[in-house]
Amino acid sequence: MVFYDPTGERYGLPTYPYKFAPGDLLTRRQLRARQLRPGGQEPAAQILWRRGKRVAYLFRLDLAQPKRTATAAQRAAIDKALTARRTCPGCGQVKPYYIRRSLGECFDCNGGDH
Repeated sequence: MVFYDPTGERYGLPTYPYKFAPGDLLTRRQLRARQLRPGGQEPAAQILWRRGKRVAYLFRLDLAQPKRTATAAQRAAIDKALTARRTCPGCGQVKPYYIRRSLGECFDCNGGDH
């Protein structure tokens, strides 16, 4: 196993090959699936694969914190911004798709060129 370095002597950080990491170390995606986030901690280890060209950092599960949820005001601001992206400046209609920035207006106002 080329990337097996649990002490971190060779790579500076404890390193494991793909699917060989201990169960108490999780990637950001694995933390997100459990509704957690790293919470400011530095990576505790890493996974290397594809001849060392790919890396995934691992974080300690016991130091992970719950994901933060958006407040009602933040959700309202996001909804407003997404509605603005769907509103055509030419005809003022709210479309069921986002207006392409390259076109600047909806397909109807642009002459049907998609």
